[in-house]
Order: sequence, then C-alpha cells, then structure tokens
Amino acid sequence: MKTLDELQFDNRFARLGDAFSTEVLPEPIAEPRLVVASPAAMALLDLDPAEAQTQVFAELFSGHKLWSEAEPRAMVYSGHQFGVYNPRLGDGRGLLLGEVLNDAGEHWDLHLKGAGQTPYSRMGDGRAVLRSSIREFLASEYLNALGIPTSRALCVTGSSSPVYRETRETGAMLLRLSPSHVRFGHFEYFYYTRQHEQLEALGRHVMECHFPQCLEQEQPWAAFFREVLERNAELIALWQAYGFCHGVMNTDNMSILGITFDYGPYAFLDDFDANHICNHSDDGGRYSFSNQVPIAHWNLAALAQALTPYVEVEQLRETLNLFLPLYQAHYLDLMRRRLGFTSAGDADEALVQRLLQLMQGSAVDYSQFFRRLGDEAPEQALRKLREDFVDLAGFDAWAADYQARAALDGDDQQARRSRMHAVNPRYVLRNYLAQRAIEAAQQGDYAEVRQLHAVLSRPFDEQPGMEHYAERPPEWGKHLEISCSS
Repeated sequence: MKTLDELQFDNRFARLGDAFSTEVLPEPIAEPRLVVASPAAMALLDLDPAEAQTQVFAELFSGHKLWSEAEPRAMVYSGHQFGVYNPRLGDGRGLLLGEVLNDAGEHWDLHLKGAGQTPYSRMGDGRAVLRSSIREFLASEYLNALGIPTSRALCVTGSSSPVYRETRETGAMLLRLSPSHVRFGHFEYFYYTRQHEQLEALGRHVMECHFPQCLEQEQPWAAFFREVLERNAELIALWQAYGFCHGVMNTDNMSILGITFDYGPYAFLDDFDANHICNHSDDGGRYSFSNQVPIAHWNLAALAQALTPYVEVEQLRETLNLFLPLYQAHYLDLMRRRLGFTSAGDADEALVQRLLQLMQGSAVDYSQFFRRLGDEAPEQALRKLREDFVDLAGFDAWAADYQARAALDGDDQQARRSRMHAVNPRYVLRNYLAQRAIEAAQQGDYAEVRQLHAVLSRPFDEQPGMEHYAERPPEWGKHLEISCSS
C-alpha cells in the first residue's frame, strides 16, 4: 500500500493541450476536515486506508496542497440540457487534478468537485455544498456495491466556508475517481464548433486509452460507437432493474465509458411508480424513471450526430437500432435473476410486465418486494406480499403463474434464497437515509454518514444491529424534493 506522496501520475488528457482544457489551480476551502472516505475507492489507487486520517489528506482534497506531478485542468465540453443544445459548458466547479497510474496498470482520474471558479463557471461560484457532496459520495459507492458501473468517490472534505444557494450552506469538496471524465458532450463541442482536427484527436485519445480493440477494426469509429452503445444499453438496464432514477440525463452527464456519472437529484424508487420524477426542477418529466430508456437512445443519437464526419449516417442508424433489443435482453436477464429464475422462459417478459403493472398504484416497496420474495418458499412469501397489493385477484393470478414458473427451475428453497439474496439488496440508499446523514453532518456530526456508507458497502448482507436501515421509509421520506442546485 502507498502513501499519498507515492502516487504516480501520468496525465494523458492534459497532454492533449489547451484546446481541450484550461489550466486552473484549485481554490482552498477554509478549515478543511474529513467528512467520510471510502477505503474501497482508495484501494483503486493502492492507497493505505490510514492515509485518510492524516492532515495532508484533508489538505490535498480541499485545495490547500497539490502534488508536484499534478496538472489541474478544467475540461471544456458542450451538451444538450433538457433537450436544448448549450454550446459551451465545461468544468464549472470541478478540476481534473491528474491521472494516477496504479500498480495494476490502470489510470484513474482524480477529479475535485467544488474546487472554485474556472473559465467555464459562467455566473457560478465554482463551489459545491456539503449535502450534494455527501449524496454523490453515497451514491457512487453504493451503486458500485450493487454492481452497477459508476464513477467512484474517494472522499468528502468539509469546511467552515459558507456557500450561498437557496439558503446559506456549508461548502465542501468531493474527490471523484473515474478511468475517464470524457462525456458525450466533449464530442458534441468539437463537432458543432467545426474543430474537426480536435474531434479526431479526441476520438483517437479515447480509443487508444479505453477502446484499443476498436483501433484493430476496419472502421474504428463505427466500432467505437457500437461499444459505447452496448455499454449504455447494459447500464440503463441495470438502472431500470434496480429502480435507480438519475434525474438529469443531459448529454454532458453521459460518460463515454457507459458508467453512471454526475449525480444530481437522483433517487431509488421507494413505492414503485414508473412515472416517478426525482428532480423537482423537471417540470415536464423528461427524465422520469420510465423515460430513461428512450432518453438514453436520444442521447446516443446526439453522440452519433457528432461522429458523422467519420461514420456513414446509415451505419450509425443501424447501430442505433440495436439499442432497444440489447437493452431489453439485458433487462429481462436481470429481472429473471431478481425473480430467482435460473433459466429463460418464453413467458418471462410478460410475467415481469404484469408484476410491474400490479405494483403501479399499490404502494408496493420496489426493493423490498424482491428481497422478501426470496426469504421464504414462493407460496409462503407470496401470501405475505399479497397484503401490499390493491388488485388482489390480479395478484393471485400472477402469483399462481409465478409459482408454476419458479417450479420449473426445480431447486430447493435454501439454494433459491441464497441466489435471490445475492442480487436483491437488503439495504437501499433511500433519500430519507441520506437526508438524515446530511442533517447530522451539517451540524458537524459525521458519524451517521460514515455508518450509512459502511452499511451500504455490503448491501446484500444481513448485518445484525443495522436492521433499521432496511425499514420502509416514513411518508415524509417518500416526498423529499431534490433539485439540481449544488
């Protein structure tokens, strides 16, 4: 394991030059103190977990100190925001400090959010607040524990610096890790500004660093687009299967790697509602839960447009047409696993859709349903779950079909329970749990956010003494309004 001063930097993106990013130094926040750190994320850098307890750890991730090998850069990009093209966005409150090369040969971006103003801050102050930093930290590490591709969060550093949003809040910084911070919006920026030389350099950089197999193909750009599409089809299937709502699926928030990226007003479904809108700023419901699939397809079409200098339009269309079938195949496979099936049946898709239709409007807790379904043999589990449904006749018909389908796999209850509990979490990152941790942290008490992080790091395991984290949310917890403001 390494100390902080032993990290090795290899800043590949910075070497692309000033057309792609601007050199900016982080602006320190006052009286830095560690709020929470992720040992699992630190391990990606080969960092000794004990480093989080040192003063230099807080100083590095609050802008007070900087590695000599770091090259802080603010990236420039554009993107479609709520369907409207914004020609110039960029890192308005974040800095790519550099890329760390670990002992396994992996590159990890160190990206500091809340690091102060950049040329892309527009009218903003370049700061992040404690609540949004905690929310992103918890979500990043929880999705990773679920097995959903995501950027990672190393730590949150708090401060005494005031930040003004709707009210006076506490400033903070989040250190985010990712193999790349390149977004769909990067390609859009160079395409729409007709910087084709830079567009080609960006594509070459991304393929060399992250998709080297594409360079071996006869049409590297076409192979690259298909790889991005396939990754996003699988990602969105995971979101839908696990009830995750992103909230702001702008093209500048879509990672070229197909990972969950740029957390804002996200939520996991409590009561199942296909039309749930987790962002109270989303008046039209563009980014509702059920719209995430078509919006992902829309965003991929926007990326495809930026690749038209290198790939024929008809070929891009043919690749785009693969998205929905790929998504559906991944989604159905995930839902089979959540229902405990080990084989594929012709009627499985209809069985899943009937279940979701029965859940809609019945105030059925989405995550708890699947966990409880595996607790006992199907007949006993369904008898208890029945109480949560409004359409009892419809549920009884579904339950009979489910039991018959489950019997086809023919294994004993112990094996079924073990299999289902391995994919259906006992613990879910609910908004009310995050809110309680945030409120304590805002008073200087970080124990709850650290405990919540520890519990969510093992979401599938029974954890004696932590059962209260697995309870259904109170009514107030189901109606928290989360905005983009951070």
